[in-house]
Amino acid sequence: MTSHSRLALAGLVGVLIGIITVPLIRARGMGPTGGAAGAGHRLDDIRRRGFLTCGVWPEVAGFSQKNGPESYTGLDVDMCRALSAAIFGTPDKVRFVETSTVERFLQSTDVDLVSRRLTWELRREGSLGLLFGPIMFYDGQGFLVPRRLGITSIRQLSGRNICVRPVSHTEVTLEHYFRAQGLDLRKVPLDTAADLGAAFAGGRCHAYTHDATMLGAIRTRLPRPRDYSILSQQITKEPLAQIVRKGDDEFFDVLRWTVFAVIQAEELGVTSNNVDDMLQSDNLDIKRLLGVVPGNGKALGLDERWAYDVIKSLGNYGEMFDRNVGMPSPVGMERGLNRLWTSGGLMYAPPLR
Repeated sequence: MTSHSRLALAGLVGVLIGIITVPLIRARGMGPTGGAAGAGHRLDDIRRRGFLTCGVWPEVAGFSQKNGPESYTGLDVDMCRALSAAIFGTPDKVRFVETSTVERFLQSTDVDLVSRRLTWELRREGSLGLLFGPIMFYDGQGFLVPRRLGITSIRQLSGRNICVRPVSHTEVTLEHYFRAQGLDLRKVPLDTAADLGAAFAGGRCHAYTHDATMLGAIRTRLPRPRDYSILSQQITKEPLAQIVRKGDDEFFDVLRWTVFAVIQAEELGVTSNNVDDMLQSDNLDIKRLLGVVPGNGKALGLDERWAYDVIKSLGNYGEMFDRNVGMPSPVGMERGLNRLWTSGGLMYAPPLR
């Protein structure tokens, strides 16, 4: 056999091996490097470990605050506790790890998910190997203003002093918006919001701009919080969601449907106070939600009463919102886009069936 024939034969064998082995690799869920891609063992690991590990950043009132060595509260925190209730039947089997960056989360496989006001962005999900859960809060860059000024719209800020953190995405967005709208921007750099109260009082600031969630938290630290309002208009879209790693598919399903379950519970009128009575409801959607009609739990690898445990422990989405950031709370935020779709908002759950 000539050398050319040998090379041709070797090439043919290589092609045949590729044809045979590539489908086998894909069938086993293996990536091109031979590692498990989407093996989805994290849910099993969490169960064996006996607790969920959740990355948070306790710097924003209403979303994540540290009240003691092992005590955290806030909407981001409640979402982690809801996952614990879905998996273990109790909200208390979760450990919180302070995670300052997405990169830190990716460096350690010990943290199961991150819940810390992260905006769902293409580059984060597309290039970093992340999956964002359902949007749990529709945020956006807004404006905090003293009520005494009578400002109700962004156009009224034209020609007024607007304080903003310098060299920030917030500053860039502010400049672009005012330029596009033909408004007179008078920008005042403010390195921290610590002296914002004095800046408002002295007329240095007529408004302060940041994400609305941050404005709500900042307002709680001002001397007379109720003297300030957050304009309903926003100039960016910042949809917030929890993140997990690509490949943690079963765990991602639990995250996704846990968020949907609390939204659906609010729509159906199921609350932490009436959930036991609702077990006797004739409404088929309620029966499915609470596990009276089985099937949803099995589909997720959970107990059939997983959603009941979540709602009983933490309430529906509206209860969680009001308790942490809504008007009854110190943060005092309006529901806005976070109202149910039936009330003109964007909160909407696919059918739980």
